[in-house]
Amino acid sequence: MTWSVGAGLEGKGVIVTGATGGIGRACAEAFATTGAKVMAVDLDQAKVDEVVAGFEGTGHVGVAADLRDITGHEALVARAREELGNLYVLANIAAVLRRRGSLDEVTEDDWDFQHDINLKAAFFLARAAGRAMIEQGNGGRIILFSSQGWWTGGFWGSVAYAATKGGITSACRGLARTFGPHRITVNCVSPGQVHTPMLMTGLSPEIYEGMKKQTPLGYVAEPVEIAGPVVFLASDHASYITGSTINASGGFLMY
Repeated sequence: MTWSVGAGLEGKGVIVTGATGGIGRACAEAFATTGAKVMAVDLDQAKVDEVVAGFEGTGHVGVAADLRDITGHEALVARAREELGNLYVLANIAAVLRRRGSLDEVTEDDWDFQHDINLKAAFFLARAAGRAMIEQGNGGRIILFSSQGWWTGGFWGSVAYAATKGGITSACRGLARTFGPHRITVNCVSPGQVHTPMLMTGLSPEIYEGMKKQTPLGYVAEPVEIAGPVVFLASDHASYITGSTINASGGFLMY
């Protein structure tokens, strides 16, 4: 076994969703450095193309897709297999957060929007990817994204978001049991506070400083610090890890 964080990923096909966002972009760029072939997926084709243009290596592709349309998941997975040569990794990072000032301000549309993307789309895309990996017969890696909210329950008006992440954490375990016999691992990464547009939108400076104080490491993470655990979970080094939720919160949570 090669002792690098991305051991075993050279030539492997990888789908990264949310690839133009902070964490998604960092993860997609990190996968490209391993020699993997990356399909970067997000809503805006021009932005996806810009991200892909900066990748190391060759054989990468950018795809614009709205993952809320679950009828398109099978086609997306099929395209990855065709254009990348195979599909070995799904890193599903696409997510949305609608932060409200209080619980009473959360609308039904807020609830549906976040659940449709964060939980519903994640499940159906993972299922489509798992089916393809089973058909290929070479195992695979599915990496989903939770949040510190799955444990804390969220704060103020982010309870609906936290509910989606609790669902992801639970679904990860069920998917891991289902796909395990096919040597397909399924794991979650659970970040704490990460300096991304999602976090910073509508966030007051006072709350931001408070986040630093509540984190034992004393700072808010940069997206690249989350990419390492994601690539590790996709690598040969994590072959016996499945159904796990990896805590990457700087000590904000400890479990």
